[in-house]
Amino acid sequence: MDIELVHIGFGNYIMVRRVVGMLPPNSAPTKRMIHDSRIAGKVVDMTSGRRTKAVLVMDSGHVILAAIAPETIAGRIAADRGVQV
Repeated sequence: MDIELVHIGFGNYIMVRRVVGMLPPNSAPTKRMIHDSRIAGKVVDMTSGRRTKAVLVMDSGHVILAAIAPETIAGRIAADRGVQV
């Protein structure tokens, strides 16, 4: 089993194959999802106190908050795989 990690800023890494989706945090449904997940105890804040720029939804139902843009994360995943974006 191959474990592929991607750096999402400030020394934080996530497993790529566990990510279901990446979203910008500014839409009302995304804000609602973050709020509901926070109440359920399923939010992992990896922003190190900075502004949230990406919301990652994991296959376990957890929601990860990142301080780098979804485009940047997608570019890092593509670069690790040797794919042009």
